[in-house]
Amino acid sequence: MPKPEIHPTWYPDAKVICNGEVVMTTGSTQPEIHVDVWSGNHPFFTGTQKILDTEGRVDRFMRKYGMGGAGQAAGEKKAADSSKSDAASKEEAAADA
Repeated sequence: MPKPEIHPTWYPDAKVICNGEVVMTTGSTQPEIHVDVWSGNHPFFTGTQKILDTEGRVDRFMRKYGMGGAGQAAGEKKAADSSKSDAASKEEAAADA
């Protein structure tokens, strides 16, 4: 049996308030709970979450492990350009000799 007079008051219908609007009720030791974010306006739950790639980490990963995508196409283009320039320099060397 719990000791009397040592437990806080329990509010079974405490209001959760976000931006001045009651969004839900729950049990709590406080009659009102003010929050900034809840599942109704959080980007993860609303489906508006954006994946930010500010440092190019995805591209760097793709290049490092040789996976397909835009990074590989750019790498193939650079390789083709360098092979063309190598062939041209070999032709010039042959013409000079």
